[in-house]
Amino acid sequence: MTSSRTVGRVIVTVGVFMISAAIVNAGVLVSVSGTASPYLAGMPNGSSLPFGDSAPGQSPVLVSGISIFGGAQLQFDATGSVSYNNVSFSGPDGSFVFSRLSANGISGYTVTANALLGVFLGSARPDLSAAPNSMDFSTEASRLYQTLAPELRQVFFIGDGLGASGVRQTVIAPAGASRLFLGTADGSEWNNNGGSFAVTVSSASAVPEVSAPIPILLFCACILSVGFLRRQRAHRVAAVASTI
Repeated sequence: MTSSRTVGRVIVTVGVFMISAAIVNAGVLVSVSGTASPYLAGMPNGSSLPFGDSAPGQSPVLVSGISIFGGAQLQFDATGSVSYNNVSFSGPDGSFVFSRLSANGISGYTVTANALLGVFLGSARPDLSAAPNSMDFSTEASRLYQTLAPELRQVFFIGDGLGASGVRQTVIAPAGASRLFLGTADGSEWNNNGGSFAVTVSSASAVPEVSAPIPILLFCACILSVGFLRRQRAHRVAAVASTI
């Protein structure tokens, strides 16, 4: 016979699962400074780039609090504005198109200035391997992708995280990925940039989405458990009465 203690444990377990699911689906919020260069991703302090950029002052943001692994599906929601010269500000989708060459084993890119960018790394330093090919986001259509699968150390465009018709875009992490860094698009001298982005990074497939608000689900679970306990109590009373 199931005891009231066992039922209580079941309720707690269900509640913890639903709360955990909501937390994962809510994502993690990070602040990305306009001074964050993707080319210093995974590089130790003291590493430098031409024109005065160095780690950790111009290092990109390492996303923590969410699992990064090969095949992980991630989505982004970005707001705010940055400037490549602390004068010409624009939102996470960026402004005019330009190109940048590779550095430290991290690919170059063709993208819009000031745009929010990402790059996946494994556990190794990026400068120990040759940089992959650059991705081209020079057209609006290329920036409004629905799904994107970049390689390790290949810089990719995130923007505001919305694709065509306002649909949330999905980025698939490459095999071997264990870290995700976020930065901004510039050609050099990230050290004189301004502004910041507020970016929410969430998993598109970590856990099933909760179809009803947590309080309602917990309330239903409690009602069911109360009914079960009442039936158990009635059965015990009936069993005692039958022996008298």
